[in-house]
Amino acid sequence: MIQLNTAHRPRILILDEDRIMLQSLSQFLSREGYDVKTAQEPVEAAAALEGSPVDLLLADTSLPGTDPAEFLRNVRRRFPHVVVIVITSYGSIEGAVEAIKLGAFDYLTKPIIDDEIRVVIEKAARQQALLFENHALKQQLDIRFGLENIIGHDYKMLKVFDLVEAVADSRTTVLMTGESGTGKSLLARAIHHRSPRRGKPFVEVSCGALPETLLESELFGHVKGAFTGAISDKPGRFLAADGGTIFLDEINSASPAMQVKLLRVLQERQFEPVGASDTRTVDTRVILATNHDLASLVAEGKFRQDLFYRINVVNVRLPSLREKLSDIPLLANHFLRNFVRETGRNVLGFTDAALAALQRYDWPGNVRELENAVERAVVLSRRPQLDAEDLPESLAAFTPHRIGAPDQPRADDDKPMPLEQALEGPEREILERALKRNGWNRQATAAELCINRTTLYKKMRKYRLDVGERN
Repeated sequence: MIQLNTAHRPRILILDEDRIMLQSLSQFLSREGYDVKTAQEPVEAAAALEGSPVDLLLADTSLPGTDPAEFLRNVRRRFPHVVVIVITSYGSIEGAVEAIKLGAFDYLTKPIIDDEIRVVIEKAARQQALLFENHALKQQLDIRFGLENIIGHDYKMLKVFDLVEAVADSRTTVLMTGESGTGKSLLARAIHHRSPRRGKPFVEVSCGALPETLLESELFGHVKGAFTGAISDKPGRFLAADGGTIFLDEINSASPAMQVKLLRVLQERQFEPVGASDTRTVDTRVILATNHDLASLVAEGKFRQDLFYRINVVNVRLPSLREKLSDIPLLANHFLRNFVRETGRNVLGFTDAALAALQRYDWPGNVRELENAVERAVVLSRRPQLDAEDLPESLAAFTPHRIGAPDQPRADDDKPMPLEQALEGPEREILERALKRNGWNRQATAAELCINRTTLYKKMRKYRLDVGERN
């Protein structure tokens, strides 16, 4: 059940050229407990709406020199949160009906009866409270699914954000690639909520979770009797997303027959439900995602080349978590705040040892695995700060293996060695971590380490870190 916003009595503005009517209505509504302002001209009313918060507008729209239809359209366009009640001197049913068509909530006929206006104002107040609640719910959706909710300061993520901003307001098909757990579903919702389609449905389908026979029915619907168990018509997800966005995850798992149907709906926005002969047309924006290399699947003959070219219009690649180590503290603290709020635990942050362990791990499950690790630590820890031992054992004990890195001698071995050779291991580690923190940006890394770029490049060549840059 929706709880209405009853924290304050509605603020009312009355527009009428009749000074006696203004005074009478204003006094009556003030005695009823309302905050009332008055205006005798539309220009004065517009200034009052601009200058102070107003919830309800009681307006005589038949004032000399005023077009009632234009006046109501302007109010609805400029002040959509204001509920309008029209006052008419003539009792014209036709005029009242037209006013309601143009957005007025109700109408009153002069002379106005106290009980009548009392009832209409109370109904209008409930309507205004619903508008307020609807606005609040939309704000919550923006917070939950908006682009601002996707954490990332690494330059790779900033490029993703720029790309999303560029394509969000179009109907262009978007293909998102990246490992499982990198946040493709969250980004698809952010694109939808940043687009003109945000008021329409967002429908998500995991193609890999359904067998081929069910997937076709799930996407395109079916008619009664189309197959065993089809006891009634089913509209399908594409029709449910009409006017909005459909997100097809794990598109690589679609069968060859399903790929043909998807190609048609992407090109023509048309399809036939299973068992039906009539063609349905939809206006649906399509976002797809895969954690496989579709180009390789095309080369192997497992994915249609024409479909690949059709969906690969805008490719948004989400980097894995190990590619953006500098974002790990940001993400970990974001998840920590969320779980502290949900559980009520008194956890203030992470120790340096815990953050070091988080940045040392290679995160095969990416952001989803990090979120689960933080949740576990918050639930199980009894300390004000999460330490390395609060993390899962596999994570805390993880020792990174760097492919292609030469074996480095240990400084604490008994065998004597020159100081320069003993320092190679720590120096390489410092360089690699700084490069990863800065997204392999040499200029930023050199500035952080207070060395020039030529020196940095020579050391990268020495320790074969330029190989890591290319990978």
